Amino acid sequence: MFKKGLALLLSIMLVATLAVGCGTDTDNGGNTNDGDKTENGGDATGNGEEKISVAMVTDIGGVNDQSFNQSAWEGLQKAEKELGIKAGYQESQQETDYKSNLEQLLDANNDLIWGIGYKLAPEMKKAALNNPDQDYAIIDFSYGEETPENVLGVVFKAEQGSFLVGYIAGKMTETNKVGFVGGMKGEVIDGFDYGFHAGVKYANPDAEVLRQYAESFGDAAKGKAIAKQMYTKGADIVFHAAGGTGNGVIEAAKEEGKWAIGVDRDQNYLAPENVLTSAMKRVDVAIYAVTEDYQNNEFKGGETVVYGLAEDAVGIAPTSDEDVPQEILDEVEEVKQKIIDGDIVVPYNEDTYKEFSAE
Repeated sequence: MFKKGLALLLSIMLVATLAVGCGTDTDNGGNTNDGDKTENGGDATGNGEEKISVAMVTDIGGVNDQSFNQSAWEGLQKAEKELGIKAGYQESQQETDYKSNLEQLLDANNDLIWGIGYKLAPEMKKAALNNPDQDYAIIDFSYGEETPENVLGVVFKAEQGSFLVGYIAGKMTETNKVGFVGGMKGEVIDGFDYGFHAGVKYANPDAEVLRQYAESFGDAAKGKAIAKQMYTKGADIVFHAAGGTGNGVIEAAKEEGKWAIGVDRDQNYLAPENVLTSAMKRVDVAIYAVTEDYQNNEFKGGETVVYGLAEDAVGIAPTSDEDVPQEILDEVEEVKQKIIDGDIVVPYNEDTYKEFSAE
């Protein structure tokens, strides 16, 4: 009797254990913030509504690039916390990863798939045309009139924030030489480049801007070498728009005891004594706003949305007041309002820069 009772008890325990093990988590095909999978069975309020799944494919800088991709992921994390969505990502180590990463997120049945950066544009368009029922959004690219109905383009007036940090550099340089380090030449970085040039010119017509491109967004060593060369030539402030390559620019500033200007995020924490300010491009703001629209069935597929100073999506970093004199910050606020009002039209490429008047 004792043996039979013991056998029965063990059987009950085994069935209970199996029942617990049968609960499966669902994944949206990407990594999550803490590595755990998130169930897809209800929203944050617990009312039984199904969560939407939103995931992103990074550019080659990776999700922890201290810049562009990281800002995007922070936007999705905020949406996960505040909107109750399910967020994930796939990191791209090289450009050939874009296609497979987009396919993986598609196979995982994500509702909205983000491409972070203009380099994903060709593969995203192919994916969108091949999968018309899937929704996509891309940062820093517009397909214009050829935008598929299931794709939203998101672009920034990066030239506006760059103008403001250029103004600060022009006012604060003691050598009348400053530098600009770009990642790779193209429409997006042109905005940073010529906006910065124009800001320097507006603040200080006598200042010279040294310019060099690294031809990479992920080569910190090259960024460091370029910046050191600029400092050797007399520049005392160097602005980078180069993703992970720019981390080397900031490292060079630390070693040389000079100023660097960060980009995309407030990069002061990377070198508090040497990062003068940062040209904020709030990718996180755009990611969050579009994701919220999507959740509210207000997705604007087939269009391109633009974010700038007026939308508080570009500007200077909050930590600017640590090293920039208050009188210059007050001037920056005046310049900012003139840009918003249209009194200053900031150039975004070579042609518009040639037409720009600093008067």
